[in-house]
Amino acid sequence: MGAGHDHSHGMQESGQPGDFRKRLWLAFSITALVVVAQAVGAILTGSLALATDTAHAIADASGLLVALIAATLMLKPPNPRRTWGFRRIEVIAALGQSVLLLVVGTYAAIEGIRRLFEPPEVPAMELLIFGIFGLVANVIAISILASSRTANFNMRAAFLEVLNDALGSVGVIIAAIVMATTGFMQADAIAGLLIAALIVPRAFLLLRETMSVLMEFTPKGLDLDEVRAHILALDHVRDVHDLHASTVATGLPTITAHVVVDDRCFTTGHAAETLLKIRECVAEHFAVSIHHSTFQIETEEIARHEPEGAKHD
Repeated sequence: MGAGHDHSHGMQESGQPGDFRKRLWLAFSITALVVVAQAVGAILTGSLALATDTAHAIADASGLLVALIAATLMLKPPNPRRTWGFRRIEVIAALGQSVLLLVVGTYAAIEGIRRLFEPPEVPAMELLIFGIFGLVANVIAISILASSRTANFNMRAAFLEVLNDALGSVGVIIAAIVMATTGFMQADAIAGLLIAALIVPRAFLLLRETMSVLMEFTPKGLDLDEVRAHILALDHVRDVHDLHASTVATGLPTITAHVVVDDRCFTTGHAAETLLKIRECVAEHFAVSIHHSTFQIETEEIARHEPEGAKHD
């Protein structure tokens, strides 16, 4: 028990990723259809606004394709070489998609500002037709992904991709109506700036959350000082060090620590009892329930002989 580790694997059972590939396939197919239709429309009408929205749709379709690939890889089982399987691929995919959304949003902002001063001539009625088609298709895709958008980072990013494209279609429709009824060509630029203002903050939030996972920051909502205090309050516990917590993927937080107990615990059987109480503590007492934990139970003598550089509070 002196070098004892506890590995609680309950979360691997309850935290398995769902299979969302069918929904992603449907959403990707619809978005790809929008890309083709809008590209044809941009060529036929010569509309710069529609061409820009087509670029948005291409970016969104690419993001959905990445999400689909990630969803497939996430379902591969763990093995001795990849002990977590491909669970973290959802985080990497979401990171890439958030960067893509930031690029598209930034481009829309720059292009929108340019068009305020140099508004292009746009055939409003043709633009309206393709805008309505794009919105209807994207609303269908949104309805497909909406119920699973909080399942994991990957599905959230995919939902944002489709929502982003729907916002682009709304912008096209509004701009087309304003230009058709008033002749105010800057409407296209204003719509583009509003879309960018909606895209960028959401993309930045997703980027920040995925980076916090990749950097192995403490899971949001978990206070390690509170965790330490709970463990120290247990009978026979003298010290807690090397306390770390991170997130592997959505719904899969982990925690590790070295726990120093009374020497006599190893002869009275209290070491095993203490270990069980610590497991229950991190699984039940906090807002973030952690079922995959690794604790090393050790004596003060063992703790003193640990390398100074490897020991952290």
